[in-house]
Amino acid sequence: MAAPAYLIVEMNITNPEQYRQYMARAPACVKEFGGEYLVRGGKHETLEGDWNPHRVAFLKFPSYERAKAFYDDGPYREVRKLRLGASEYFNMVLVEGVAAPV
Repeated sequence: MAAPAYLIVEMNITNPEQYRQYMARAPACVKEFGGEYLVRGGKHETLEGDWNPHRVAFLKFPSYERAKAFYDDGPYREVRKLRLGASEYFNMVLVEGVAAPV
């Protein structure tokens, strides 16, 4: 069984109205590639270090390859254009998770 993969996103939304257009379409793209939102905003605090993001999202995909396909090959390529200019920054990292023990 393949290890899951996670997209970790930090952002500072500066144009909520424009960002809502993006969020109206992004979840369907995530679902199409077997992904799910684990975190989408919400209460958070920095416990150690100096990382202090405005907003955080975590998404889980069945594999690294499915997450890459979501980002590179699917309809998300067009949908992500909807968020251009809607945030001060939008950082996204893809990381491979740990495979479940057999």
